[in-house]
Amino acid sequence: MYLFEKTPADVRDVLTKPIRDLNLKIEGSSVERFVQQLYRELDRKGLKKFRPKVYLSDEWGCPSEEPVIGIPFYLADPKLQKLEREMNDLEDSRQIMMYLRHEAGHAFNYAYELYKTQEWHDKFGSFRKPYRDHYKPVPFSRRFVRHMEGWYAQKHPDEDFAETFAVWMTPRSNWRKRYKGWGAMAKLKYMERIGRKFGDADPLRPQGDADITVEDMDDTVEQFYASHNEDTRAADELLLDTDLQDIFNVSPRKRKGVRPAADFLRDNRKVITDKLTYWTGVRRPLIKKLVDAIEKRSDELKLRVESENEKQNLTELTVFCTALAMNYLSRGKFIQS
Repeated sequence: MYLFEKTPADVRDVLTKPIRDLNLKIEGSSVERFVQQLYRELDRKGLKKFRPKVYLSDEWGCPSEEPVIGIPFYLADPKLQKLEREMNDLEDSRQIMMYLRHEAGHAFNYAYELYKTQEWHDKFGSFRKPYRDHYKPVPFSRRFVRHMEGWYAQKHPDEDFAETFAVWMTPRSNWRKRYKGWGAMAKLKYMERIGRKFGDADPLRPQGDADITVEDMDDTVEQFYASHNEDTRAADELLLDTDLQDIFNVSPRKRKGVRPAADFLRDNRKVITDKLTYWTGVRRPLIKKLVDAIEKRSDELKLRVESENEKQNLTELTVFCTALAMNYLSRGKFIQS
């Protein structure tokens, strides 16, 4: 139960329940309004006939070549939202819409079978290119738009299109100005033209088959989180004492204008996690676990920060965590033994 030691007491009763027995529905849940917002945005962009089916699943996704959108099951229940917030940081409204627009891009691609055309291939690359979870992007490349964290458009041609669609679709994204002079502009102009072309056209594939639905999920909530957080153990046994003592270097004799480093980390946890995830591309649960491990060890070492040096400490800590994250990306570990 170490994984769930911070779980709120009023949430623990759902841990032992199979997900399929929780009777989770989009209709009537707090996530329904985001789906309706997506549909309104599609309408405002002139896509009158494209309304992808949305269902609850184990994660965000759009099954390959299926014009449907999977939404994480925990967004449909207040207790599960609270649990997700403790485990991985719950998506806020902005992030939910970012993911929905991205997945809608995949669904649009599949609904109108754009990926089968030569023009799509010329703009984005081969749809049949091997799909790898671990990829090495070229940071700051102007050939790709920036929407989701981690240079995600560079992962695969299909992701490149989905990110381009999402930027084109996002209200007030100002993409014509933001991407002026970028190689990515040709892809955005393609999307603008395709949007007009298919605005009133019926999809070639109006229906699609869902992948994993909540009705298929036999695991209990506890089993789901235990299996989906296995790779976060890379942050459990980090030996960072010397580095943390260098960053939070406050004399034990100092009494005024100081506070526990753990409190400082707790106050800045979300912004550090958000920015590290966005700029490095390391998965959010792993970044969160890294920051949590640093907070826990800082508390155990009774490290402190001086109020007048907090901005400097935040900068140094963020750079330090970035170096660890980049080490993980290139070598598969935060620290080499």
